[in-house]
Amino acid sequence: MRVLLDANGLMVPVQFSVDIFTAIGGLVGSFEPVTLEGVVRELEGLSKGRGRDAAAAKVGLSLAKRCLVEKSPLSGVPVDDMIVDFADRTGCMVMTNDRRLRERLLDKNIDVISLRNQKTLEIIRG
Repeated sequence: MRVLLDANGLMVPVQFSVDIFTAIGGLVGSFEPVTLEGVVRELEGLSKGRGRDAAAAKVGLSLAKRCLVEKSPLSGVPVDDMIVDFADRTGCMVMTNDRRLRERLLDKNIDVISLRNQKTLEIIRG
C-alpha cells in the first residue's frame, strides 16, 4: 500500500504532536510513504519563513526524506493538482489535512487519511 503525503500532512507532527508514520501504519498496516517533488519544494518555501509553520515545514522536510520522492508528469500546475493526478493514476491513498484537497480527492473516489479531533488519524473512504 502506498500513501502519498502532502505538505501539511508532513507538518502534522509539529502542529498536532501526532507521529504520522506510526499512526498511518496503525490504520493500514505496512505501507510505502510517498511524496512529490512539488511537495518538497512547497515545504522548502515554507521553511524559509518564521514562526511555527516554518518550524513545522523544516520538520516536514526531514520527514520527506523517509518517503520515496516521485516526480509528477504535470508541471506548471498547483501542487494540489499534482497530488490529485498522481493519486488518481497510481491508486494510492493520500494523507492530507487540507479540507479543499480532501474534498477533491473524495470526489474522485480516492481514500484520504486525515486528522480527526486534532489527535488521531482516520481513513475517509472515497
